[in-house]
This record gives sequence, C-alpha cells and structure tokens, in this order.
Amino acid sequence: MTIAALDSAALRDLAAHQQNGAAADVLEVLRAAAAEKGVGLDAEALPAALDAQLSALPSSQRAAFCIPKKRTMPTDPKVANLDDDSVYLVGNSLGLQPRKTREYVNAELDSWSELGVNGHFSGRKTEWLAIDELVMDGTAAVVGALPSEVANMNSLTMNLHLLLISFYRPKGSRTKILYEADAFGSDFFAFESQVRLHGLDPAEALVPVKARDGSDETLRTEDIVKAIKEAGDSLAVVCFGTVQYYTGQYFDVEAITAAAHSVGAAAIWDCAHAVGNVDLKLHDWGVDGACWCSYKYLNAGPGGIGGFFVHEKHHGKNLNLLAGWWGQKKSTRFNMSHIWQPEEGASAWRLSNPPVLQTVSLLASLELFGKSSMAELRGRSLLLTGYLELLLQQGPLSDFPDMLSILTPSEPRARGCQLSIKFATSKSSEETFAGLERRGIVVDHRKPNVIRVSPAPLYSTFMDVFLFVRALGEALREIGEAPPAKRAKA
Repeated sequence: MTIAALDSAALRDLAAHQQNGAAADVLEVLRAAAAEKGVGLDAEALPAALDAQLSALPSSQRAAFCIPKKRTMPTDPKVANLDDDSVYLVGNSLGLQPRKTREYVNAELDSWSELGVNGHFSGRKTEWLAIDELVMDGTAAVVGALPSEVANMNSLTMNLHLLLISFYRPKGSRTKILYEADAFGSDFFAFESQVRLHGLDPAEALVPVKARDGSDETLRTEDIVKAIKEAGDSLAVVCFGTVQYYTGQYFDVEAITAAAHSVGAAAIWDCAHAVGNVDLKLHDWGVDGACWCSYKYLNAGPGGIGGFFVHEKHHGKNLNLLAGWWGQKKSTRFNMSHIWQPEEGASAWRLSNPPVLQTVSLLASLELFGKSSMAELRGRSLLLTGYLELLLQQGPLSDFPDMLSILTPSEPRARGCQLSIKFATSKSSEETFAGLERRGIVVDHRKPNVIRVSPAPLYSTFMDVFLFVRALGEALREIGEAPPAKRAKA
C-alpha cells in the first residue's frame, strides 16, 4: 500500500483486519511507507510523510485542539525550544482541550448571567433541562450503543456503584464478583464496599484473577474464561477494566462477556481507558452494563461528567436501582408526584439534573469524534502505536535491553493506543521521566517503575511519536545507564 492510498477507507479496513487477527498488516503498512520514501523506519522523513497524508483525514483533528507549548511545561530551555508545541502523549490521563470548549462554556455562562433561572428553559445551545440530550447520540456512537442505552451523569465510580446495585444481587450460593487482581483501586473499593453492604465477607465473595506465574504480566483470555467456568453458579458479576489502566491490555470483551453469561453471571465493564480509544461495540457484544469517565480520551476536561450504559435487554425489567427525580419521565418530572414513573432505558438511572458546563465541554469533543468514526480512528491508532513500538524496538529497547521493556501486549488487537514501558528499577524510571519532562515530553509515571505513553489518535501525530522516542534515548543516555559502547557511539 502506498502512502497516498492511506485514506479513511484504508484505515477502517486496517481496523477490521486487526480485529480478525491480522496483526501483520500494521507492520506491513509502515514498512511499505518507509520503503516508498527510501528511508529507514527511524528516519525523520517517514513521520513527516505519514503526517502529511493522514492529517487531511477526518480522523485527525489536531488543529481543533489546544496544544500546550513547551514553555508552559517544566521544560529546560537548555535542551528544548520553549516556543515548540509540547509532545503530549498522556491522553490516557487527561485529554487536551478542544478549541470549541471555551466558546461553549462561555456561552452557557452568558446564559446564566443574562437569563438566570430562565436558562433552564431557553439556554444558548438548548434549554438546560434537556442539555444532556445534546450528547446522547454522540456518546452512543463512540461506545457502540443505542442512544436509549446510554446516559451522561455523575462520575465513574458512582456509576459503577449504580451498576452493582442493579446487577450484584447476591442470593443463595451466587454471591461472588470476579475481577482482575490488579484492578484500579477505585473499582476494587466499589466491589469491596458493595459486598460489605450485603453483609458478606470480601475475602470470600471477591475472586481476583491473577496473571500466570513467571514471565506473564498480563492476563490471558483463556485463563479468565477458565476462572469464570470454575466459579460457575457461585458467580454473580464479572467486572473488568476494558483496557487495563497500568499495562494497557485490551481485554476480549465479547469472549469474557459470553463466558460470564454462560454461568448465569452479569458482565460489567469499566471503559475508562477504552472509550474514545478503541472501537467499542457494547450493544453487539451483549454487555450488561458499563461505565466510564470522559476526561481521558473523550477530552471533556478534568473531572468531566461520567458515562453509563445499560443494555436494552434490561430496559423495563424492574431492575433494582437508586431513584432520583431526573430518572422520572420528563413529562411528569415537575409534577412532584411521589409516584415513580421512570424514563425509558438508561435514563431511568439518572439521579439529578446534569451539570451544564461539564456537558457542553463533552459536546465540544464529541462533535470532533462525529467528524470521523471509531473504526477509522482505530485504524489510525493502530499505525501510531505500531510505529511507536517499532521505534522503541529499534532504539531504546535495543540500546538498553537490561533496563526497560514493553509491558503492553505486542498483538495490536490486545491493546489500545497506550504502551506501558517498564523499567528495571523505580530510580531509573523516575530519572528518565524527569529527563523527558525537561525536553517538553508529556507522559506519565506510575509507581513503581512504569512510564505510560499514549498517542491519542484524534490529535497525536507520527512526529510526536518520533520526537518522544528520540527524547527517550537522550534521557536514558543522560542518566548514564547506556553501555560504554553505546555511549561512545552517541
């Protein structure tokens, strides 16, 4: 495939082939592009050529985002130009601000100042009473759901609790929650507290699935399915993070959900690191419930409004839920009746009126996602992260084989855009992270010894990836960890 042939359809095809297990496609595209330009994979001309072609596609919206300058970061002017854009590869922690966000937020602030309470009925974008309806279709498209299956409300952990209240109903011998042993702390606290609320002992009711002893640091699908089968009818809920926050592993949602259902358990997914990152199909995969935050890949701003999904097969089935007036039918909500008449679908789980400023912040980002498709974005992401992996293998991993390794699975369909780089010691990881910061590279460090790097497909570029790997090599040499021969060569 030529570089000129890399259009939207080609990216969608790449994503489809990867989903079917054709891992080699990504490498073939990158190697063919390098051969076409007559350069090596590590030549600066390659990312320049790829960006020139792909930046014109709707899956690249970099111009629509505010890119922080290096001078606003803890950058050292001795090793970096402060007027350059920072290399921002930390969308897994906080996405960048869309340029429209300030306009949309200010418009609602103007409505508040000019209209006061009447903004509820005649706001700038829409009346505040219906503000969350502006983001329902966009949210559904990003997670692969019907609009009736999603709601935007609360925060991630609150929404996880709401899902557990509905789906974790321990009865008889069916009392257990199966989860990944290294789940994000807030998820674990939700599991533990829900178990205690039912008067059960977490030591007996929680079933953590661990990686195999030895070299494995990520979980294998067959081991998860085996653990589900072994738990059998003692299992009430299976809950995993769709993309693991630390390792970057993308779990096989469809297979694990099917396994949970085969033993009569519900399947709930924390999609915090997956939404806006991978091409989710929550409806088609039969997921019972899911929740996510919107401040990572969805770029809705720090503390952004949470997302919520309940499959339509559960709608109108009188699941247990915590009720609030915003879950009441819109037509009768303000009657203040004490008769519960819930909205249809996931909206029945809403408790209170949505925060207007957070909602329009999300809208500014969802409009950018709406210019493309998650399939096209996934194809672009596969190339970005595949290129990152290739450069790491040819450079730092080759130069410093005893110092760092990639924790994330190498199979493209088993990861999102994030690669987690594991260091031999916490000291070397911290010093390397500091060296990257000095060069205006924005990634994140997770204790004890991992640096997470995430080229978000909506705004990251191939040149970002190239500059990161070059800076990583400089930072490694700077801390004096390079072998003598490599230092002399450098």
